[in-house]
Amino acid sequence: MTKKSLSFVWLSPPALVLYLVLVLTVLAPWVAPSDPNAQDLAQRLQGPGWGHLLGTDSLGRDTLSRVLHGGRFSLSVALLTTLFSLSLGTVLGLLSALRGGWLDEFFLRANDLLLALPEIVVALLVIAILGPGFTSMVLAVGVVSWTPTARLVRSLAVQVLSTGYVEASRHVGSSRWFILRHHVLPFVAGPVLAQTALRFGLLLVLLGSLSYLGIGVQPPQSDWGSMLAEAQPHAIRSPWGLVAPGAAIFIVSFCVTLLGNRLTQAFNGHDVLEPAGQGEARG
Repeated sequence: MTKKSLSFVWLSPPALVLYLVLVLTVLAPWVAPSDPNAQDLAQRLQGPGWGHLLGTDSLGRDTLSRVLHGGRFSLSVALLTTLFSLSLGTVLGLLSALRGGWLDEFFLRANDLLLALPEIVVALLVIAILGPGFTSMVLAVGVVSWTPTARLVRSLAVQVLSTGYVEASRHVGSSRWFILRHHVLPFVAGPVLAQTALRFGLLLVLLGSLSYLGIGVQPPQSDWGSMLAEAQPHAIRSPWGLVAPGAAIFIVSFCVTLLGNRLTQAFNGHDVLEPAGQGEARG
């Protein structure tokens, strides 16, 4: 992978859109037009206008301000969850590949079991045990989302550990840590980074679904999922309450998926959004 291909990824239109969203959410306390929790019942369910660019909700709160502030929570939880699942999956995948034997077999069977269960069902069970809240959402979704990363890391680690240069490194007395740091991790890092970008969008939608069901963020804090739930009863009279947070989730998820696809192309030349063989057929 060259520096030119890296700049192609990080300066691409999806990345620039994500940078803009990130800046707006981080600076929400300063760029939001009003207090996201300030109520004005006389202005409830208003459409877009000069006073409220995206209208107001059922309590007269400014929708744009709530989208910006809610994005801070949605994106931070999605980021922490992604990092947690990435760390857990990488450690377990490397451990399984390096140790092998019964541990590897146990890992594969446990991985298959978790992959067979819908993530949202397991997350609901974990949150039901721990209770709703920020920490519970991160742990619940992180625990159920590590399996794809772990399987990818194990597959790549097994592949590189069987190569001739790793065998030669073992014969000259290199330690397992040296092999892991200089041979395995550099080989694994690129594909795992690409998959992590793809997974971020999925986790953002999953977290939004949990908040929509009322078991994620609790009032007065809000995020995009809880905003959808609050706006649904008034969708006919004031559809902007649904459109704004829904569009935010869609835009971020779509751009992150495109970014992950570009990373995948940069690392192995395969477009994950294109059916296998279609690119070769066109060439």
